[in-house]
Amino acid sequence: MIKELSAIIKSAGDIVRTANMDIAKVEEKSGPGNFVTQYDVAVQDFLFKELQRLLPEAGFLGEEGEQAGVLTDGYCFIVDPIDGTANFARNYRHSAISLGLALNRKMIVGLVYNPYLDELFYAEAGKGAFLNDRPIVSSNKGLKEGIVLFGTSPYNREKTDETFLLAKRLYEHSLDVRRSGSAALDICYVASGRCELYYELVLSPWDFAAAPVIIGEAGGLITTLQGDALQLDKKNSVLAAGSNAYRDFWNICSRTPKAYGDLIGEQ
Repeated sequence: MIKELSAIIKSAGDIVRTANMDIAKVEEKSGPGNFVTQYDVAVQDFLFKELQRLLPEAGFLGEEGEQAGVLTDGYCFIVDPIDGTANFARNYRHSAISLGLALNRKMIVGLVYNPYLDELFYAEAGKGAFLNDRPIVSSNKGLKEGIVLFGTSPYNREKTDETFLLAKRLYEHSLDVRRSGSAALDICYVASGRCELYYELVLSPWDFAAAPVIIGEAGGLITTLQGDALQLDKKNSVLAAGSNAYRDFWNICSRTPKAYGDLIGEQ
């Protein structure tokens, strides 16, 4: 099925890559930073039709519009048509299409495609993780030598202080920090060893659904910021890292002030 899904997601990528943002209609959905364009809807509609044709019995959960759907038991596709819409709307060419397949609410396939660089990250449970058919493994570097990626949860501005307090703390114990605007790509960058750790305080299921299989098959770890398993039926905090960086994260955070308690849980 990976072959068929790869062809579908790359065709969807053509819509993103050839979009004319000079005439694009950009609408604000529910607050600052939460945008949708006609291309988000077009990509999701395309994916819905193609995935329904490929696996008719599967459910569908997406981010946009009338076909957003719900999480179902059995097979269910979970899609973010353009992860990094704010980047896309400003022609800041760092966005991705994220496509995951769950079976009984457990992710078994994940694909993340950056159409600008023609980079396809993908994995199937038990079969390894790949970037354009090249096997990938997560970094074994610790945080001291590592690059930290993070998201700012822009739809949840009440989390700003916690987000940047943690960024400051990790910056003090790492090589550097980055903020890119695409959670799916950030997690794949950790999976492929380009960076060592990623976190964000609030993500929706379609933001991270493709990631658990990819980073898990690459030898990395992904949990909530409390160390719990991710849940596909609700928003989650997300922590993804190579094994040594993951260990270092908890060692560092166990020494942080009490103010971090609600953020990371007691250790």
